[in-house]
Amino acid sequence: MNKSNLAESFRSLHVPGRPLVLFNVWDAGSAKAVAAGGAQAIATGSWSVAAANGFRDGEQISLDLCLANLQTLAGAVDLPVTVDLESGYGADPSAVRVTVARALEAGAVGCNLEDSFPENGTLREAADQTARLKAARAAADALGIPAFLNARTDVFFQVGPAQHDQSMVEVALERGRTYADAGANGLFVPGLVDERLIGRLVEGSPLPVNIMVGEKTPPTSRLSELGVARISHGPGPYLLAMRALENAARAVFQETRAFTAQ
Repeated sequence: MNKSNLAESFRSLHVPGRPLVLFNVWDAGSAKAVAAGGAQAIATGSWSVAAANGFRDGEQISLDLCLANLQTLAGAVDLPVTVDLESGYGADPSAVRVTVARALEAGAVGCNLEDSFPENGTLREAADQTARLKAARAAADALGIPAFLNARTDVFFQVGPAQHDQSMVEVALERGRTYADAGANGLFVPGLVDERLIGRLVEGSPLPVNIMVGEKTPPTSRLSELGVARISHGPGPYLLAMRALENAARAVFQETRAFTAQ
């Protein structure tokens, strides 16, 4: 399947009420494992990719390393691949355009772009992010790829969950409308876990809504009922794999110590 067909296939998987579930990966090996497990598409998570390479999240891993990892990963599976590009690795829209073009050339058919500054997590002005999304769309159009631009808004990361309310939903929806006009295909709202607010966001969103799994997130069945179109697992799979590896290593070394102590 060529890249345009993969991109169209990926877009078609975003159906409100029948969400695309993404079990986020970090390298070619994890991508192949998740694909073998029955995934419909592959998504990287920036936190996991950074951690797997010894870096913190927040564009601390270089763009060259991020894209080299993406290229190897995309070449290992036959599924659509979307890449987490954080804030786009660029101080201005022209730099974001170059980043997105390089990601698509490396094998992605979609990407996440967040509206916060990587160095401190504060929100960009909506107009600034709109310009960055327009640049991303222009990059995809220039390559003839109907890429899925997942516009992430970090509105709900600005305060704790106890302070999330309808007014914040309205802020997210206003950004979502602006981002849709800029060419975004999806609205990603990590940090939002309240069922009532998720429902209101979905009802008002001009774009398919993406929710990230957390300890207090409603179950997949309930998110489906609320009309969510995409569910991401973020750093969860990486943390799960690393805990399993650590526990297995601990068991081996405990056995070794017990044997050598005899």
